Amino acid sequence: MRFSSRIDRVQAFRVMSLLEEAQAREAAGHDIIHLEIGEPDFATPEAVVAAGQQALTSGQTRYTPAAGLPALREAIAEHYARHFDAAVDPARIIVTPGASGALLLASQLLVQRGDRVLMADPTYPCNRHLMALADAELDTVPVGPESGWQLDAALVAAHWQRDTRLAMLATPSNPTGHMLDGAQLSAVAEAAREREGYLLVDEIYQGLTYDLPPVSAATVAPEAFVVNSFSKYFGMTGWRLGWLLAPQAAIEPLTRLAQNIFLAAPTPSQHAALAAFTPQCREELERRRQELQRRRDALLAGLARLQLAPSVPPQGAFYVWLDISRYSHDSQGFCRRLLEEENVAITPGVDFAVRGGEHHVRIAFTNEVARLQEAVMRLERFLTRQ
Repeated sequence: MRFSSRIDRVQAFRVMSLLEEAQAREAAGHDIIHLEIGEPDFATPEAVVAAGQQALTSGQTRYTPAAGLPALREAIAEHYARHFDAAVDPARIIVTPGASGALLLASQLLVQRGDRVLMADPTYPCNRHLMALADAELDTVPVGPESGWQLDAALVAAHWQRDTRLAMLATPSNPTGHMLDGAQLSAVAEAAREREGYLLVDEIYQGLTYDLPPVSAATVAPEAFVVNSFSKYFGMTGWRLGWLLAPQAAIEPLTRLAQNIFLAAPTPSQHAALAAFTPQCREELERRRQELQRRRDALLAGLARLQLAPSVPPQGAFYVWLDISRYSHDSQGFCRRLLEEENVAITPGVDFAVRGGEHHVRIAFTNEVARLQEAVMRLERFLTRQ
């Protein structure tokens, strides 16, 4: 069979084969510690589940407007006002099937064949792949501790070319968990504006921060396109719901795209998400954030004992990006051996980094503290044999 050549620009998520192997070992009776997938072990908050059930029993199963339930768009706008002091018109918000739906809309609107896109290396691979599917040329900029593992204004200015159209950021980032503060976000936005380009900001881990207060590009760069999700902070991964905040002039073409690509986000999920903004639910989500911070600190303490802790600790999300160059330059092989020998599942860095992924791994602190401590003990035992 002959397929479109564009599919060749989309690589498989290598961790999925590792996950399948981990699940097979688990089914065979092995005690697997899962630190590979970006999904905490928390259930969806009860208030959200109850609202979703009520939506189903009351017959809220028909299409919504393509841009989403008006009440949900208003709730998201209120969220920006309350937590980020950002005045956002609900009409600038489009509700999407997950953040992936928002990224798809943004990529199709903002770039075309021959346009160049700047983004950090490492980054979430879908960010690269969706831009590639839009026929853009990718300029992945290596980042490290010296820039806080982020694409800052100086790097944007240094790597912007004549046909660069878009700079894309992720804060907090996947896989490193590092952030840009408000001043840094504003500076990147200004750098893109000066060059008559666009800024797209992935904020799907917004709210899951530990050392810095959460910030949004909506506050400091109102012309930016901002992607967010109910998956991570709000604990609704399987509900497949996100949103895109865009300048008013972009809403009409984005709505046309949404009508044709997915028609509307899932209706029961939209009704359920309204409960995510209630005080009761926010209190529960804050307790979960604090628990994730405890898990991060426990993992970092264990890695420090092994002299493996990163020089710049993650400030958000729920990942540690770990340099394993002292032990291996084959992150896939390293992760596979760790699973086979010690039953600990982590993610090879080659899933995220064009350069350097072969000597990095990502550890998700998405398990209880006791399990993280056990994982560090198993890792230590494994490393003594390398």
